[in-house]
Amino acid sequence: MENTKTVVIGVTGGIAAYKALDVISRLRKENVCVHVIMTKSALEFVNPISFQTLSQNMVIHDMFEEPRAWEIQHIALAKKADLLLVVPTTANIIGKVANGIADDMLTTTIMATVAPVIFAPAMNVNMYNNKIVQDNIKKLEDYGYDFIYPTSGRLACGDIGQGKLAGAEEIVEIIMSKLYPIKDMLGTRVLVTAGPTIAPIDPVRFITNRSTGKMGYAIAREAIDRGAIVTLISGPCHEKVPFGAKVIRINTNEEMRAAVINNYEDTDIVISAAAVADYKPKCYSSSKIKKSENELNIEFVRDNDILKELGLSKKKQILVGFAAESNDLLQNAKAKLLKKNLDYIVANDISKADVGFGADDNKVIILSKDNSPIALDKMGKKQVARELFSLINKKR
Repeated sequence: MENTKTVVIGVTGGIAAYKALDVISRLRKENVCVHVIMTKSALEFVNPISFQTLSQNMVIHDMFEEPRAWEIQHIALAKKADLLLVVPTTANIIGKVANGIADDMLTTTIMATVAPVIFAPAMNVNMYNNKIVQDNIKKLEDYGYDFIYPTSGRLACGDIGQGKLAGAEEIVEIIMSKLYPIKDMLGTRVLVTAGPTIAPIDPVRFITNRSTGKMGYAIAREAIDRGAIVTLISGPCHEKVPFGAKVIRINTNEEMRAAVINNYEDTDIVISAAAVADYKPKCYSSSKIKKSENELNIEFVRDNDILKELGLSKKKQILVGFAAESNDLLQNAKAKLLKKNLDYIVANDISKADVGFGADDNKVIILSKDNSPIALDKMGKKQVARELFSLINKKR
């Protein structure tokens, strides 16, 4: 990020308090400035020196201690914060904030800040499901506060159920998305296709391609970071799903087509980054094809051209395709752009080992009907997505 952001972290008195240390460590690695406020109860679980060491800032826990600078501390921190995170969040702090109680440093800072506030609850499953707690959560959500909901699992008390603090990686991913400096797609509905499709031959075998989904998932992540509402239609791959994306899992071309068509009408931007199979076996064998001494010949037929179908029925949508080529890159990409009635096409040379399928980087040329091709240097796929959306949003 271009400018250092400041996150104020409130640590409350739960057994998961030690996990806040991991959150702080990860934020510091992202060059985020962190200030920590601990409640009196939190001091019973973790020594403030640990938080001070990781955050590299003094930890505040006493509302009435003499300030180290000539400023009212809860007001100063409230103004410094780009975001305030309470992790772990207890039922007690939820109840206090929901009912306007500000009787310690953390609650007064929450009341005084105009920055986004996120609560990450962690507690016993029965406590979390208590109607009073749930009503307080709903009340805070109605006021505009955000929650990172707990996961299910074995809790510290031995019970099993929802109440386990969300993982540090997930929490930091959400924070970094909230802090993302570009928010030019708030409310925009984006549909992204990613990964390969498969064409079954028999119950055991299928044909597919080398797509890993990295590019499509990076596009979905970028769109979410910029404030978009994202639907990610994904073929089989192992990429981590971006938090906040609605994911539809598919396998075949036909399943991909059905999912895309069902979501197309309400979409503003469609980015087809998936490597969809163009051909499928003419005849599917319902039983496994047994090995024999003869050669095996399989006849293939054309499968759905989903992108062309979208281009023909396009109304308000901005339609973006990808051209993965091994030769005549610009010529083939331009022909695809026109043939399928696309607004943009992203062309990349798959013959290079360090970019394209399976690589973390890409080197692409973005073509449109109205402008000269824009060649991007080799960069991370998230950065490619950033450049692509910046280009699209200039024209919207």
